[in-house]
Amino acid sequence: MEFIIDSWLPILLSAIGVFVVSAIIHMCLPVHKKDYRHLDDEERVLASIRESGAGPGEYMFPAAESMKDLASPPYIEKCNRGPVGYITLLPNEIWNMNRNLLQWFGFSVLVSVFTAYVASFTLEDGATFEQVLRLTGTVATAIYALGRIPDSIWRGIPWATTGKFIMDGMLYGLTTGVVFALL
Repeated sequence: MEFIIDSWLPILLSAIGVFVVSAIIHMCLPVHKKDYRHLDDEERVLASIRESGAGPGEYMFPAAESMKDLASPPYIEKCNRGPVGYITLLPNEIWNMNRNLLQWFGFSVLVSVFTAYVASFTLEDGATFEQVLRLTGTVATAIYALGRIPDSIWRGIPWATTGKFIMDGMLYGLTTGVVFALL
């Protein structure tokens, strides 16, 4: 845990830097404006979900009870008829942006802690700016950017959306790397 004491300032400042870059990307730039589509008949769909009694959680449709069911004619027919997809239902409450932003900042601190941990075992005392930037930027980028890829592989998130989040992650990783390299 000594690495946290030695690196507390770059950990904190890189998380703040990522938070600011993220705010600029998501609040000032139109990059993610069309990531989510709207349902044409939203009220009818929402009423149907309410009537089903489904609570918060993740749902897949059509859902199979087992791997064997994936090859059954009724399941195949449901897939061919469609729709096929996933849905995430959140608790019925007004979107709590403060809670989400606090969790995002906590995640950014956690990424910086892992980055500092790897750097503490990898970099020699007196490492150059470029060495610190390359290592810490790569570690942070891997954490911020690569975790989105399985969403496109397994959940059908459009690759264009995932690509945008990968680009965001690269900016967050670069921000983290620059802060660590400067300090």
